Amino acid sequence: MRSAPRQRPRRAALIDRVLAEAEAARDEIVAFTADLIRIPTVNPPGDFYRECAELIHGRLQEAGMAVQYVAAEGRPEHTPDHPRINVIGRSGDAGARPRLHLNGHFDVVPPGDDWTVDPFAGLVRDGRIYGRGASDMKSGIAAAVFAVEAIRRAGVRLHGAVDVSGTVDEESGGFAGVAHLCEAGLISAENTDFAIIPEPFGPARVCVGHRGVYWFDVVAHGHTAHGSMSHLGHSAIDDMGALLETLRTELGPDLAARLSELPVVPEPSRRPSLNVNAIIGGQAGETSQSPCVADRCTATFDRRFIPEEPFADVRDEIVGLVKAVEAAERGRRFTIEDRMTVHPTWAPRGSPVVTALSRAVQSVTGADAEQVASPGTYDQKHFARIAGVEHCVAYGPGPLEEAHQPDESCAVDDIVASTQVMALAAMELVGPP
Repeated sequence: MRSAPRQRPRRAALIDRVLAEAEAARDEIVAFTADLIRIPTVNPPGDFYRECAELIHGRLQEAGMAVQYVAAEGRPEHTPDHPRINVIGRSGDAGARPRLHLNGHFDVVPPGDDWTVDPFAGLVRDGRIYGRGASDMKSGIAAAVFAVEAIRRAGVRLHGAVDVSGTVDEESGGFAGVAHLCEAGLISAENTDFAIIPEPFGPARVCVGHRGVYWFDVVAHGHTAHGSMSHLGHSAIDDMGALLETLRTELGPDLAARLSELPVVPEPSRRPSLNVNAIIGGQAGETSQSPCVADRCTATFDRRFIPEEPFADVRDEIVGLVKAVEAAERGRRFTIEDRMTVHPTWAPRGSPVVTALSRAVQSVTGADAEQVASPGTYDQKHFARIAGVEHCVAYGPGPLEEAHQPDESCAVDDIVASTQVMALAAMELVGPP
């Protein structure tokens, strides 16, 4: 009983030291974020992964971690031209528990048009850092790395340990990244108790889970003919047009009427959705225009579903509508080809990692943490379903709405605040003793 009053001032002093070390590292954190942005790790196709893994490797090694590269051997994405190279740094003894894993993906989507700054310059201006990945999620990787470094520089001895990984291909499903590490046993419930993924939700939000996704193609099969005698053919593009209109007018209103209890942000994403990602039509097997009736048209669909929608019902609903459109006109034929399915995922209620982050958010920002869920999927699905690490959430700097946008940016103050929050959460989850 007498030790408690002494423990509180001691812990408060440790917290103050860690917060001060994170603040003192502000310029280093920004510089590391900029260095990460300047490596254009665009996916697809997966450019410069090795170079980015090497940069992270060096930073983790400087922090005193035991660091290893993990190539996604056996994965079809892992090729000589575009090797899938992940990197993991481990602190403390190999068997130290409890163990927290901080994971960030370093692949980014293509920059696209409409930028007013160089997307890979790592420009810092007016308190913000700009570039592809500034929000999603290279600032998060920097915050995770320096959260561990702030603890080390403050001289805090942890009872457990913290690991940090930089992984590939999250933007295309994470199968050569986190999924590969989980399948190889490098991340598992036997060596990991908690996980934080610094995806961009802002310094006062803790993301407890995400919606599900069903990616699929619908292929319309027509009959080709000379364009001057189109009556002799059957246009696959026309058939696809009829299907698209049916999905828009019949399925669209139904989806808009459904609402999830999961606190998905932004608010419209609490409802399920269907997006047409791409349409390719024309003469089968030809890439250039031909004077023919289109005998093939493929549309790629992105169906986001909420926990209240069983996946079997989601797929059956699509199949039923496709069959109805097919039957409405003689000669129509569609096939459905599944691409990827990810089920909704969320951390258990009362998870210690949510509690620790929420307390840290209050300590650092003075605001109560807001629990949210993600409109899109991220690598929490692999931690939970492959590794069995249920106590996994997302927390990191950057505005969610700027992810994948032109002039993507992140406030420097938010990166530093998130660094401090992750450091304090780590101290609560794995030490000090």
